[in-house]
Amino acid sequence: MKKSVVALAVMALGIGSAQAQEQVVKIGGVAPLTGTIAHLGKDLENGTRLAVEEANAKGVTIGGKKVKLEFVGEDDQADPRTGTTVAQRLVDAGVKAVVGHLNSGTSIPASRIYDQAGIAQVTPASTNPKLTQQGYKGVFRTIANDVQQGSVLGKFAATNLGAKKIAIIDDRTAYGQGLADETEKGAKASGAQIVAREFTTDKATDFNAILTKIRATNPDVIFFGGMDAQAGPMLRQMKQLGISAKFLTGDGGCSPEMIKLAGDAISANAYCSMAGLPIEKMPGGADFRERYKKRYNADVQIYSPYAYDAATAIITAMQKAGSAEPAKYIPELKKVNFPGVIGNISFDDKGDLKEGSITVYQFKNGDWAPL
Repeated sequence: MKKSVVALAVMALGIGSAQAQEQVVKIGGVAPLTGTIAHLGKDLENGTRLAVEEANAKGVTIGGKKVKLEFVGEDDQADPRTGTTVAQRLVDAGVKAVVGHLNSGTSIPASRIYDQAGIAQVTPASTNPKLTQQGYKGVFRTIANDVQQGSVLGKFAATNLGAKKIAIIDDRTAYGQGLADETEKGAKASGAQIVAREFTTDKATDFNAILTKIRATNPDVIFFGGMDAQAGPMLRQMKQLGISAKFLTGDGGCSPEMIKLAGDAISANAYCSMAGLPIEKMPGGADFRERYKKRYNADVQIYSPYAYDAATAIITAMQKAGSAEPAKYIPELKKVNFPGVIGNISFDDKGDLKEGSITVYQFKNGDWAPL
């Protein structure tokens, strides 16, 4: 009887030792989970969570020790002030890295918090060039930036759509205004004239006043820098006002939700761009879409493949460094080079994705079709 008790005690001690050796590494994720673009934020969070869950299922070893990854999510409400608050909350929670934010306007101020804490921030969605131009060593992105995207959009409007006169509207966020500025440069460089430059907000729903002003300039194309929550209603109001100009927007409006919000106002005159390949042309896109659907019973919106690769880059760097400590794994994050869902994942000296691609879509047969 005594031997059995001793044996049980030894077994219990062994289990306890094994559990003690399994280190928990927290990876943060931040996106707007409430508000008008919560669907995009949830998509981003889902991509990060899926990467963490799949890595855990395969088994993660860092520095010769088994590790359990723990996802810690926060809602920044697409608000810069809330963004810094939740960034500090993640730092205080002891996360070793962060995937996020979605909006450039939240990513940029939050990046200072992460830099001060010495942890890495990899955004799968924030495209404003300023983010990676601040000199923070731990900032990276897995999506092309607005300089790349805007130059393509401006040239596309002038050359492919044959626009001589272009009107531009932006939502005055770091993302929307930044993309609009770069699109304006690209359009002018391609010989188009900017006949109007108007702005709204990322909370607005009534665009009649600015659209009425723009109608008087008779533009060939109206470009909108902003998100789908504004782009959809804007298209509806363009139709109500009898504006026949082609409509062009960036990745923030290139979603299934944009189509729903626009309703019968959307037509083949609507175009958008994505800072990446269509999911069916991503090297790992078809398989990722299937796994995502199985896990969440939902379709990919926009950013989940980029978030998945962002989280994978972090995990890969930790494994190569043999440590989850930022000071040790960030140098390895700068050197990652692996085939991701979206394509090859490697970063330049600023932290931008080296092989960022841009795809332009047209609305056809009820969906966005790549051109």
